Amino acid sequence: MKKILYNLSGFLMFSIAFTACQKMDRPALGNYPKDANEPGGPLKFYAAFDGTSNNPQRNAVDSVRANFPSDNPLAPADGISGKAVQGQKYKYIKYSTANDFAATAGSFTVAFWQKRGLMKTEHIFSMPSTGNGSMFLLEEGSVATPVAKLYVKDATAEKWFEWSGANAVTGLYDDQWHHLAFVYDGSSSKMTLYKDGVAHSFVSEWTGHGNVKLEASKITALKVGAGPLEFTQAQIDAGADDWLRNSWTGGIDQFRLYNTALGAGEIKALFTGKK
Repeated sequence: MKKILYNLSGFLMFSIAFTACQKMDRPALGNYPKDANEPGGPLKFYAAFDGTSNNPQRNAVDSVRANFPSDNPLAPADGISGKAVQGQKYKYIKYSTANDFAATAGSFTVAFWQKRGLMKTEHIFSMPSTGNGSMFLLEEGSVATPVAKLYVKDATAEKWFEWSGANAVTGLYDDQWHHLAFVYDGSSSKMTLYKDGVAHSFVSEWTGHGNVKLEASKITALKVGAGPLEFTQAQIDAGADDWLRNSWTGGIDQFRLYNTALGAGEIKALFTGKK
């Protein structure tokens, strides 16, 4: 019996020492912007793009769960606060997931800063899915009448939230930084768009829908700066353009996803704080 206890004690001591060595040998993640939000809070994904290392993956890390992108080919640029990323045709930042945003977002908020001058149909972000959709945000139109469209497809229905024509969000395409926030409230089935901390007068409604039910198991990635579909190499070589594939060629900074409908004061704080 003593021999068994002795052997067990030795095994435990070896295990503890081995584990300690593993922890000591683990490489540091490096310095990246950390938000005050804990992983279990309403902020589910946050990329500040403030990294200044030689590693582009570190420069675009999500600060909520240290979710590194699998690819970041975008160049850094001066942002609204610190650094940002400069979009480029056929290129985007790809993450395996948006953490647990899709699984928990009955209501949601998408907030970010953008800088754009050229007029093209381009995507700020998308979450491609094997179920043909899930969520993406595109902008198009003209300088005088910009068009913003947020598409959502969940387990039961699909909806285009659109601001265009008489409801256009003017002043977007002036090559200056602007803060946008798309806030969907499941309790009212309505989405409010904020530009530079101010709510737009037109509120888009998904009549009677209630909380969204995104099919998280079908979502294959989070793409910051591109649409849900992919160009083939042959299409790229031919200089192709496609409204479901195009990349964002402007600036993007402070990209955030919340699983709650932020209030007007919270949106204002993001804008005034350049967050």
